[in-house]
Amino acid sequence: MSELRVRAVAGLPEIAAGDPLGALIARQAGELGDGDVVVVSQKVVSKAEGQIRKLSSVIPSAEARRLAAVLGKEPNLVELILEESAEVIRAERTVLIVETKHGFVCANAGIDASNVGPEGNVCLLPEDPDRSAQAIRW
Repeated sequence: MSELRVRAVAGLPEIAAGDPLGALIARQAGELGDGDVVVVSQKVVSKAEGQIRKLSSVIPSAEARRLAAVLGKEPNLVELILEESAEVIRAERTVLIVETKHGFVCANAGIDASNVGPEGNVCLLPEDPDRSAQAIRW
């Protein structure tokens, strides 16, 4: 049986829009061998691709306001979730379960507000995850 080892890529800078993510990872990862797998988080890919939005720049629709009131969420965030979604599957408690434009089923269209800079910024999923993976590949 093969041994599984996990190692973080240390020394990466804070990633910003336009950064050459694949080159940065390759520089810091060191020598990789046959069968090695590099896992890259969606958030760092989204940051490099500029998929960060200011909630204050989003204008909520009537539907977003209605859902926000039911869910106890910010109308601007709900609007962004709706914009990133092909279909709302379920809306209950404080979560919207949606099918994203990519075809993924996830909570709140995968939008995340943690560790994305100033208060009021959120991170969206990459526009085209397959293209993102190809761009990162080295």
